[in-house]
Amino acid sequence: MPPSLRVKWCILRTSIEERLVYRADFAFATLVRFLPIVTQVFLWGAIYQTASPTDPKSINGYTYGDMVAYSLLVMVGRAFSSMPGLTTGIARDIRDGAIKKFLVQPIDLLDYLFWHRVAHKLVYYFVAFLPFGFVFWLCRSYFRDWPGIDVLITTSLALVLAFLIGFLIESLMGLCAFWFLEVSSLVFVYMLLSYFLSGHMLPLDWLPSPFSDVIRLFPFKYLAFVPAAIWLGKYTPSQVALELALGVVWVAVLFLLNRVALSRGLRRYSAYGG
Repeated sequence: MPPSLRVKWCILRTSIEERLVYRADFAFATLVRFLPIVTQVFLWGAIYQTASPTDPKSINGYTYGDMVAYSLLVMVGRAFSSMPGLTTGIARDIRDGAIKKFLVQPIDLLDYLFWHRVAHKLVYYFVAFLPFGFVFWLCRSYFRDWPGIDVLITTSLALVLAFLIGFLIESLMGLCAFWFLEVSSLVFVYMLLSYFLSGHMLPLDWLPSPFSDVIRLFPFKYLAFVPAAIWLGKYTPSQVALELALGVVWVAVLFLLNRVALSRGLRRYSAYGG
């Protein structure tokens, strides 16, 4: 095995072992995240009943079943794209001087963070697989049909893009700590914008044309909306191909920005801290 692959495997294995040390706490935190879906089911039921008491069938092309299914699929997308603690962890390492280890050891910072996050997600999916499956089974009546193999493949690709884009956005914000030691305000603004612009709050195709056209140019839609929309058939095959291609472009752009930010940040880094 080449040395670079051995390093990546070592990081991945060590990070998985680290996550499993506190497996009970990790499992409990994972299960608690499923509680909001109960609220979503009742909330959308009340909204549809109030919007059309006599015929609560459709709002902006989404039936009540579609919205429950959309909420579940968005939850899956967010499970891939959310990176809790990544930005603040990078900023803390820069502020405290812990980042020095990446300057004296043959380990790239972004490479280490990427495989560390992959390990986190693998453990998370392992713990959450059964709860996810149980919730989807309970809500199976809200899904119209089981999608074909092409939809499953494209949705899986969209989830991979969600993970990559979510990681690169948050790592880029963390690298801003080379210039601004405190990034908590930046994280707050990002979380606020992401909740709306990713389609987590409402489907992006509910927005009026001028705003939705602009919002869809940004990478936030890949964090939640695109995987759910592909599964629900909101895109034509040509639109799916275009969205996936644009997502790959965004991954390349964000990766380049991360590399530039890391390179320039290390030039001005003073190596202070413990």
